[in-house]
Amino acid sequence: MRLIVARCEVRYSGRLDALLPEALRLLMIKSDGSVMVHADTGGFKPQNWMTPPTVVELDGDPLQRIVVRKRAGATEDRLDIAIFEVVSDVTHDMGEAAALEKDGVEAHLQELLAEQPHRCGEGFRLVRREWPTDIGPVDLMCRDEDDGWVAVEIKRVATIEAVEQLTRYLERLRGDPALADCRGVLAAQQIKPQARVLAESRGLRCVEVDLAVLRGEREPDLTLFVA
Repeated sequence: MRLIVARCEVRYSGRLDALLPEALRLLMIKSDGSVMVHADTGGFKPQNWMTPPTVVELDGDPLQRIVVRKRAGATEDRLDIAIFEVVSDVTHDMGEAAALEKDGVEAHLQELLAEQPHRCGEGFRLVRREWPTDIGPVDLMCRDEDDGWVAVEIKRVATIEAVEQLTRYLERLRGDPALADCRGVLAAQQIKPQARVLAESRGLRCVEVDLAVLRGEREPDLTLFVA
């Protein structure tokens, strides 16, 4: 992670245009491509940010400009940071151990769904747990009843960030021609309404699972079909 305290001006262009005039700010550049612009006020929320996948370009020595680009459909979001003075510029190797581990419930859900992949979709069969990508492992990679590829991300509570995470995995996976048609499934005990709306708008399937049913502690609820 690179942390830069600098006097800078920040211009954002894309779905809308925004300008942060020259001021002293903290620029945070993470190894996954996340870029955040913080002020010393306003709480924890950055004044502007860009989520991965991004392309980050740094120009000048000493640093004079940072350009962050992200493809958003047919358009491109762009963060252009003009740097007038660098007060501090440090890089920290956070190491793999800094990544959040799945909590006990999520780890247990993954184990149970690996044994019962049909709970994520009819006809699903497991190919591999922890399928590797260059930005982290996909929880489950499955094949569906038509032999198509399906990436399954598992959460205890699925939020918008879970949708973004699965979206990033799919972008990486679909870069392989053999996985170009890979679908995504978000499986969780609870899926937040905003996350469901975002997921469905991106063509992702949402599945809520019951831990007690997966453990065999109770029977699944019956669904009545009326002819």
